[in-house]
Amino acid sequence: MKLLKVHFPIFIFLLICLISISSCTKKEPYHSEEKTKKSDYSNYLAMADKYFEKQVYDSAFYFYNKSRLECKPNENEKIIYSLLKMSVTQQIQGDYSGSETSATEAIPFFQTNTNSYYRVAVYNILGINYKNTFDFNNAIHYYNLAYRFSEDDLQKTIIKNNIAVVHIERRSYERALKILLSLETKKLADNPENNARVLDNIGFCYYKLKNPKALDYLNQSLKIRREIKDNFGITSSLMHFSEVYTETNKKLAKQYASDAYSKASEVNNVDDRLASLKLLIQTSEGKELKETTSLYLKINDSIIRTRQKAKNQFAKIKYDSKKDREENLILKAQKAENDLLLERQKSQNLIYLVVIIVGVGFLFFLYFYLTNKGKREKTKAVYESEIRISKKLHDELANDVFHTMTFAETQDLKVPDKKIVLLDNLEKIYANARNISKENSIIDTGENYENNLKELLTSYKSDTTEIIIKKGNTIDWTNIQPEKKIALQRVLHELMVNMKKYSQASFVVIDFDVIENNIQIKYSDNGIGIEDKLVLKNGLYNAENRIKTIKGTITFDIGTGKGFKAKILFPK
Repeated sequence: MKLLKVHFPIFIFLLICLISISSCTKKEPYHSEEKTKKSDYSNYLAMADKYFEKQVYDSAFYFYNKSRLECKPNENEKIIYSLLKMSVTQQIQGDYSGSETSATEAIPFFQTNTNSYYRVAVYNILGINYKNTFDFNNAIHYYNLAYRFSEDDLQKTIIKNNIAVVHIERRSYERALKILLSLETKKLADNPENNARVLDNIGFCYYKLKNPKALDYLNQSLKIRREIKDNFGITSSLMHFSEVYTETNKKLAKQYASDAYSKASEVNNVDDRLASLKLLIQTSEGKELKETTSLYLKINDSIIRTRQKAKNQFAKIKYDSKKDREENLILKAQKAENDLLLERQKSQNLIYLVVIIVGVGFLFFLYFYLTNKGKREKTKAVYESEIRISKKLHDELANDVFHTMTFAETQDLKVPDKKIVLLDNLEKIYANARNISKENSIIDTGENYENNLKELLTSYKSDTTEIIIKKGNTIDWTNIQPEKKIALQRVLHELMVNMKKYSQASFVVIDFDVIENNIQIKYSDNGIGIEDKLVLKNGLYNAENRIKTIKGTITFDIGTGKGFKAKILFPK
């Protein structure tokens, strides 16, 4: 179970760093009708802070970007502040790669006299971004940088807690516990919220280490959070209690998960709603399981669409602002030249006047030419966007496509390593598109299920690959729950695709059997096998997750030159 809300929230941390930040909701689009009276840093910044306070994050990002562009090159701290707030805005909306880019842009502006709060905030943001994208080495690196520049006990405690969270994510519970116990001895009297967070993480580590102290620490944390009415923290505590009781008392675990879902809904915390629904799925059965799973998928799909839309919006704002600035510089240069020509007109004769008029006419022609060119480019961009939409590419693919295109434009593809990276990126995009399509196709779970499943498996038979389906004890598919049949077919399909793409197998055997009260499927081929377990993890990650959702297991036997084997086991 992935930990949620165990690190110190970035918006609270930046409040401590003298930056006013709130939590996340979806509001009106950034192109607000409200205009600034003056195009200067202060007015843009005031407008950005206003929208940020109202949680209209696309508008806030737009004006923070405008304020950054208004800064002079030597106004380092102003630039850092604007980039910092842009990074925070992107992080709140789940755009971790965009947030990383904005935060990294701020680092070159650091000087020896730069306020340490800015350094701490930027490095902490980068640490959280890398943690959320599972780059744990970089996460710890930037947390350590943030700790180095921290100047008060609360900052240091927060960052140490965040480092401990990375170790928890790595399942290094003893290492995380060592850090957390040192923080427990330095409780901050004026910050019970932080104390509760440390206690909660200690309790979770003890639970993972099967130490009976776990419940005592979790109870202490929950008590503090209820006293200070920390709803986000209460949700986290309830989910931890649910996880603790999942194996020993499913009824109690279900109740805690249900309470966590209610609390997360009350404060409109979509991430914790999803996490609590995962726990409810683990403790539900039958119709209730189906309804909970359906609700989880609905909320998850909504979050993906919303966050992808925000990512695209942020990228468009940056692109448009850069383009506008370049056009403004051209216009300013033209204006300066025109002013110079007009001054010369006062002391020049008719011949020079004619020359000046011709020059001014040329400049106007150039201006209209550039303006019309910009319009044509925008029209072309809109047309190309409509073509992409017509192909029904899922929003989830936009970010990968964007980065791949950027890589191709900026790298020398004649270099073999660069070409391989490009091909790997394209392969990832293809796999994502295929998975989305396959995962949303309809599967018949009725009487024709068995025949359809066989047809799917045998469809991979070719002149070079033989597919054999074996049967042990008869499986009564009519008594198998539809969601289990769907999950099984998806997983077998993933195995066959993996075989087709990588194994070079000439012989594949799939054995169906009933072992006691479980369905067992064994897959084996005589292909080249897989040497790197990490590659296996990436390639069949969805398969593992699907089997887990039906309370089953999937194990792999890999090795170069020894073929590939997998065993699926799940209850009837």
